Amino acid sequence: MQLEIRNYYEVLLLELLSDEGLLDELPEDYLADLCCITLNQLPTRYIRNLVDTHFFENYAELQQMKSEIQQALEKSRAYLKENQKKEG
Repeated sequence: MQLEIRNYYEVLLLELLSDEGLLDELPEDYLADLCCITLNQLPTRYIRNLVDTHFFENYAELQQMKSEIQQALEKSRAYLKENQKKEG
């Protein structure tokens, strides 16, 4: 049996990266690392259907989640930048 569930924070993070054009700009390995490090800083919120989530979500809660993602993303980029300096 295949269940259709996913972490909503992952969906929102990928939307943010796409909106900023980073999915096309950054190397795939870097993006994978960036996403993993970012998502590990965030809570999980599993959803079944994205359409249902958009219908029932609270605007203030969505804005809070997006803010959390942006902060975690900034920390992750700084972390990766610092570690690239150490390796290089």
